This record gives sequence, C-alpha cells and structure tokens, in this order.
Amino acid sequence: ASCKYASIARGKRAKIRPTYLMSSMSDILIERVTVLGGGGWGTALAVHLARLGKHVTLWARDEILVADLLATRVNRVYLGGIKLPALVRPTADLELGLRAAQCVVFAVPSHGTRDVIRQAKPFIPLNAVLLSAAKGLEEQTLLRMTAIMEQELGTTRPVAVLSGPSFSLELAREQPTAVSVASHSPEAVAAVQRGFRSRYFRLYGTEDVVGVEIGGAMKNVIAIAAGVVEALRLGDNARSALITRGLAEISRLAVAVGGRRETLSGLSGLGDLVLTCAGRLSRNRSVGIELGKGRDLSGVLSGMKAVAEGVRTTDVALALGSRHDVELPITSQMAQVLAGRKE
Repeated sequence: ASCKYASIARGKRAKIRPTYLMSSMSDILIERVTVLGGGGWGTALAVHLARLGKHVTLWARDEILVADLLATRVNRVYLGGIKLPALVRPTADLELGLRAAQCVVFAVPSHGTRDVIRQAKPFIPLNAVLLSAAKGLEEQTLLRMTAIMEQELGTTRPVAVLSGPSFSLELAREQPTAVSVASHSPEAVAAVQRGFRSRYFRLYGTEDVVGVEIGGAMKNVIAIAAGVVEALRLGDNARSALITRGLAEISRLAVAVGGRRETLSGLSGLGDLVLTCAGRLSRNRSVGIELGKGRDLSGVLSGMKAVAEGVRTTDVALALGSRHDVELPITSQMAQVLAGRKE
C-alpha cells in the first residue's frame, strides 16, 4: 500500500512543514486509538481497529447512545448487526476517552467538527497522530476539515485525512476496501498506513490533502443529483453523463483551491464518486431518490438518522466556487432543488 508513496517519503516531491514536533513519527506504532464520533463510520473504524488488536475508545456525545453501546455492544442506531469487539470501550467522557491516545480520529459530521475539536483540545496528547475521517466543508468559513483542525490545534503536529470509497457497513463486515490517506507529512501517512491496514483494508498515500478533501466533500452533492436521475428514470446514459460531468466539476474546484487534478482520478475522487452515486448504501443518493419522487427536503431529512453531508455541502461549495471564479453547474442546479426553488 505504501509503494506508490515511497518516492514522496524520500523527499522527491514532499512539501514538509518544518515545525512538526514528531520528527520520529515513522517509528511510532499506533496501538491506542480514540475515535471521536459514534456514527456509522466512526463505529466501523473502531471495530476495524479493535480487530487488529488496537485498544480503541469510541467517544459519542449522546450519553443514551453510549449507555446502549455498553449494554448491548451493538450500535443499533447507526451500524446494526455489528458486534463491538472487547477492545472497544465506548464513553461520553472526552477527558477519559483521550487519555494516552496515540491516534485521534475525528469522525463527527463536518458541521460539528470545530465544536468537538475545541472541547477535545485540552485533553489531546501532544504526540498523538491527528486523523480526519469526515467529508465536508464548514458552512461559515468554507474551510476543509484538516484546515479547521490546524486552525484550532496549531501546526506543530501533522494532520492527516482518510477518505475514499468506503461504506461503513462493508468495512465492518471485512469486505475489501481501499482508501486514500493524505498529509503534508510522509511520516504521518506511513504511521496511519501501518496502524490501519489489514488483509481487507488498503490505504494509498498522497500529500495532496486539498484534492482528497475536496473530492470527498463534493462527491456527495453529485450523488444527490444521481439519486434524482434514478428516481426520474432518466436512464443509465444520463447517470453516466452526470457522473462524468460531476467529476469534471469537482476537479475544476479542487485545482482552483490548490489540489492536483490527478488526485481526482483516484480513490478519493472518481472511486468515491462512483460508489456514492451508484451504491445502495449511499445516504446522499437516497436523499436524491426521495426528492425525485416529489418529496420535500425537510420531510426526507426528518426520516433519516444519519447525516447526508451533501445537503449542507451544496451551498458551501457554490460559495467556494464563487470565491475562486469556478463554474459549478450541477451543484448550482442542486442548490435550486434543495432550496425548493425548482422541482
């Protein structure tokens, strides 16, 4: 999994921030992990890591959910049917949950990321690897998740992002999954690759943090449109055209804000886009299907337990596109539909 990243790790293309404290991160073994976020993805990552023998703390702000996790050892709300291994310890106590963590995974929805970071900041160990597992953009600032983390926690510690075509249920069932892990620090990428990889979970490294995060956020918007296409029975030709032009739209924005076009041809771009537009487990596609049936957005969202990130991302992406003078025609049309201004 690390072969593709080897030349970057040797410094041929890397742009390394000079102020990192963890110069010996390449020697760090991730054995104790805290996952912040008790949704489906956070729970799946916790289950996966525990199966690898890691000691995992799964934090959720909802004390009722935590109590049910402790009692049943199953996340019946977000990941039913998957038993929590014995090495997963659920908690609603941030200080207790972050104690001695060697890696902190932020798996809360994008709109709650900054608040959780601020609450967690006093308790995060100085040498912990910080990993974002959320896909979205902040509404007020238009920032990516790792940019929020660096803004709130400083840049003395490297931050990485995990993104790619990955339904939580399939990972929890040990079905083959491949994702991207990106950081400006090759050592951070290597540490996450070593700590998370398994026979069914492969991580490909890159330093293009911007491209990976824009791809992960924007694909949700296109997936809502794909659901509409499906509900209206416009055909496979139309869906294929939508995905192709959606990828072009995502790539334009990613390049405009500093990402690499080739990144969007990989797992965190095309791979994630195809999965979210066509996969039966896609929440954003499901939202689009219901909209295509004529339901209003508030009614659709009220019946969902998990977050469909694309709904919030649509307007934020439009604002980001406007800031960089990038045309986003599919996103623009979806904004009209989501706002109820267009059927």
